[in-house]
Amino acid sequence: MTQLKRNTNPLKIAIIGSRGYPYVYSGYETLIKELSERLVEKGCEVTVYCHRSLFKEKPSIVNGIKLVYVPTIETKSLSQLIHSFLSMCHAVVSDVDIIFAVNVANGPFGLISKIFRKPTAINVDGLEWLRPKWKGLGARYFKIAAQLSTILFDQIINDSEEMRKVYLKIFKKESEVIAYGATIKKSNDPSLIQQWFIKPNEYYLVVGRMIPDNNADIILKGFLASNSTKKMVVVGDVFYKDNYADSLKALKDERLIFTGYVRNPEVLAALYHHCYVYVHGHEFGGTNPTMIKAMAYGCAILALNTVFNKEMLNNDSYGIYFEKNQEALRKQIDYVDQHPKQIKKLSQNSNLGITDKYNWDCITNQYLKVFRRLVRKRKF
Repeated sequence: MTQLKRNTNPLKIAIIGSRGYPYVYSGYETLIKELSERLVEKGCEVTVYCHRSLFKEKPSIVNGIKLVYVPTIETKSLSQLIHSFLSMCHAVVSDVDIIFAVNVANGPFGLISKIFRKPTAINVDGLEWLRPKWKGLGARYFKIAAQLSTILFDQIINDSEEMRKVYLKIFKKESEVIAYGATIKKSNDPSLIQQWFIKPNEYYLVVGRMIPDNNADIILKGFLASNSTKKMVVVGDVFYKDNYADSLKALKDERLIFTGYVRNPEVLAALYHHCYVYVHGHEFGGTNPTMIKAMAYGCAILALNTVFNKEMLNNDSYGIYFEKNQEALRKQIDYVDQHPKQIKKLSQNSNLGITDKYNWDCITNQYLKVFRRLVRKRKF
């Protein structure tokens, strides 16, 4: 009878470290949305900690997901850390069975959960300490936080096999590999992109924040040096005043189109689906949300040559590569411009790369298996 009662009690999961739900801005928020909704469908009780200032309306439950709105101090560097610290303090004294954190910056807060004996897992994402935007003290903090996450959290989760190898080499710590997901989608409405006066297959597409980590300068300047007569559509921006982003937006050429953030998912899907080639310059992550969407939406892909991108694209199966310099990008743009048949074949096959590894339902089952194992281990 006791065993039956234990199995029928819902697993209670707290999720910290993101902006919240249903606020969708980055990969973390999308992960939490897709994961939380499916966990609720499987009978779990899910609580997501949200940035109070980002939500005008603050319902306590949305789509069966409990929401806790936590304040923070709004600064570029510290707001997320303060929010996560307060969220962790709240979660450890609640009745949740397990705490799931996203973002390696939250590694030190595992000490709090250790003290209160709450099982924990953390998705550590990419190589934050190597990103150009974090220099000096910031880079050192992320490196220390990554190491502490391997010590203070019960389970670290990486979203790619190559990132697992990095953590094993640097921190001597094994991790669970659970990829980021995507949903195969087509857009048959080209009118959604007409607001930018572009036509299907007549533009290259870049999606992501305009930051050095994503090599946007190499992509844009390499493209402008090419002979292409197509457009280059740049989706994304930064939320703050930034000289790097401003210098890119100041580039004057009729082939460049800056859309800013595109928040309508149908319009974004149309931009992906109708592009000639999606160009991906992200360097320091594992399974990247923007490129996995490009695969799911049927894009031919030109990606920076990294082990992480090669893992996602199954080496040469679903994309081609460029080296990290403007001349290499220029040459590849001229090449793909001249080989439309190869590009068409890549676009037709790219969504074949969305295997079970990148399927949200399978991903949810993997997370749930980890959560249940950690809870059983702590109880017994």
